[in-house]
Amino acid sequence: MTAYRKTLLLTAGVIAAAQIVAAAVKVRVDVDKRFDFSQARTWAWAPAPAGHVIVARTPTDDPDAIQRLAEPVVLDAVAAEIPGRGLKQSAENPDLTLKYYLLLTVGSSAQTVGQFLPPVAQWGVPYFQPSTQSLKVIQQGSLALDFIAKGEIVWRGVGAAEINPGHPQERKEALIREAVREILKRYPRLK
Repeated sequence: MTAYRKTLLLTAGVIAAAQIVAAAVKVRVDVDKRFDFSQARTWAWAPAPAGHVIVARTPTDDPDAIQRLAEPVVLDAVAAEIPGRGLKQSAENPDLTLKYYLLLTVGSSAQTVGQFLPPVAQWGVPYFQPSTQSLKVIQQGSLALDFIAKGEIVWRGVGAAEINPGHPQERKEALIREAVREILKRYPRLK
């Protein structure tokens, strides 16, 4: 195999891996169209607590313990990403305050026999007795970042991803960092 071909295959592999990671976090953004983002130059975290963790998985989940693990990662990731959007952190009279919300929950996806077929006698398709053919239980996490000006939310970014509870803590932290990066990519870049 030639060196050129090896380089080409390696490059394709790196691009494919990057797309898989980026696809892991789905982002949605809501913006207050009346707010002039070009006037906002500084930001600060909302007064303590900087965010909230809400857990709706099992009765034994401890949101405070999860917050102690997740909050430093969220704060660090935001501090690393936000300067690239043209905002500077300021403790005195910031233009925007930022608050985060981390929601951990369980979802499911199910399909039943005949779900995608209409019961039409002319086509020879019989009526199906509803029975589950496929069931998938998913642990989900969502991270919301709210930018607030004068007591009103002017920009909200939400990143959602599937969470595997068996992953090591480092992988979970990497997922939080990726969510912050993908969310803040949608914030308007200031010049």
